[in-house]
Amino acid sequence: MYGGRDYRGYVPVQQGFSWEHGIVAYGAALETETTYAIVGQEGKYEINIMSIQDFVSISLGQYLKNYLEFGKKLKKAPVVFGVNYFLRDLKTGEFLNNRRDKHVWLKWMELRVHNDVDAIKSPTGLIPRYEDLRMLFQKVLHREYTKEEYRKQFTIRVPENLAKLQRVESFFREKVGDASEEIFRVLEEQRGRLLRAQKEFGDYILPESLE
Repeated sequence: MYGGRDYRGYVPVQQGFSWEHGIVAYGAALETETTYAIVGQEGKYEINIMSIQDFVSISLGQYLKNYLEFGKKLKKAPVVFGVNYFLRDLKTGEFLNNRRDKHVWLKWMELRVHNDVDAIKSPTGLIPRYEDLRMLFQKVLHREYTKEEYRKQFTIRVPENLAKLQRVESFFREKVGDASEEIFRVLEEQRGRLLRAQKEFGDYILPESLE
């Protein structure tokens, strides 16, 4: 499970299509948007691979290659999830996740690991169905979860995701000299899915449009 401080891009929780997709799209592409309190600047994106970049003692390219190769050697690679507890409304700037909502995202991940619920295939990963989240919000947090909340949280924001891909790809081309071609392949596949969906559904894609 990988997550950063992503105010504009990824949905609150999603599942990778494969080990390779999850490691690259969620782990290697993990970004944090800075706050003034952290670096004296706001709104600056910083790549922080797996959230431990400062502690990696070998080259980042080799580190990620080890990750990718590890999964290929397993009979059944673990499921990889991306989480984003910091998504904001693009118009109002308000946070779209309550701090307690992560309990629901975790329960949904558990259900997915055991194949107990289905998911919707989006350009960036497998996302929850409204009916399943409504049930979990009632069961875990004892509150009603509205369709409006669901749409705001799980609309796929194509322009913001394409911009994210561009930043991540530039980082690996310019600052990681030994990045494997597999990383760029996964990023390009994600770009292709986003562009095809954009052509069919527009810039902002409601989750039910993908069912």
